[in-house]
Amino acid sequence: MSREPLVFEAEPEVAVTCPFSGDVGPTMAEPFHLNTPLLESATMSRRVGTTVYLKMENSQPSGSFKIRGIGHLCGQLAKQSRGIVCSSGGNAGMAAAYVAKKMDLAATIVVPSSTPPLVIHRLLDQGAVVKTVGKVWDDADAEALRLAAKENLTYVPPFDHPLLWQGHASLISEVASSLGPAVKPGGVVLSVGGGGLLCGVVQGLKVVGWTDVPVVAVETVGADCFNAAVKAGRIVTLDDITSEAKCLGAKTVCQKAFEYSQGDSEVTIISELVTDQQALQAVETFLDEERVLVEMACGAALAAVYSGLIGRLQDQGRLPNSLAPLLVIVCGGSSIDMNQLKYLKEKLQT
Repeated sequence: MSREPLVFEAEPEVAVTCPFSGDVGPTMAEPFHLNTPLLESATMSRRVGTTVYLKMENSQPSGSFKIRGIGHLCGQLAKQSRGIVCSSGGNAGMAAAYVAKKMDLAATIVVPSSTPPLVIHRLLDQGAVVKTVGKVWDDADAEALRLAAKENLTYVPPFDHPLLWQGHASLISEVASSLGPAVKPGGVVLSVGGGGLLCGVVQGLKVVGWTDVPVVAVETVGADCFNAAVKAGRIVTLDDITSEAKCLGAKTVCQKAFEYSQGDSEVTIISELVTDQQALQAVETFLDEERVLVEMACGAALAAVYSGLIGRLQDQGRLPNSLAPLLVIVCGGSSIDMNQLKYLKEKLQT
């Protein structure tokens, strides 16, 4: 059912420095994103037989890694804007709303009807106008582009823009700084939706000289536009998003992510799928063992460890048997709470 947009006026705040632009507002303030913790997981390390490091992007102010790229893009493009408009299944919208509030800009977030109510409430709490359009993100994106043209707003894409990837690349630079020159990961595990995080990680690996570190890119069945493109050797548009990992719900992966998968980078990318049930089980196990609640989109990456996928890749020779430390990107948790977790468990009958 369509929802009428609600407007909350955000209190004015000082302008901030975009962490990459070098432009300073009227008063100096902290960057949009945080240097997030890099934690070692004893339980996950035991499961895979090597040290597992967790990059805790769920601890970002907006709840996910998205604030890195969106903060960078807005700092470059939106400073003189009438406002921004962003299409999102959750995390990108949260990041855009947070950054817009910090920049004292109006924000309109267009979400599909599959967006959990808790995400809409959190967007409203940030002072954003929320419009619900269509069934999946692609529908919401078409409306966001229309609004940008009609109302002269800055369009903030959730995953497909070079400035986003440049912002996300900072994640890998932080990891390299935390680990020091003596330690290099044996692999990076991440979730894939539209491909923005994947592109940023690949670019970050190039920046720090880790191009020999493979990336395990994980999607859920039913939100697998990247895997479908890799298998077909061409960009594929899914008929529908049937996975409950709605934050992975782009029907078409971005062109750059596909190009990277086809060898247009020095980084090896391994595309893999897990089921919704495996992703949800990973969310529950992560909550039990690490005391952190994340969303199913993040559970896709975690499931690579919990479901035994990493071990299978080693058995197949796609990852070395003697694996250097594994980096797992805990990408976000803004679209989950205990009620949503209960709903998902009942729907998926785990």
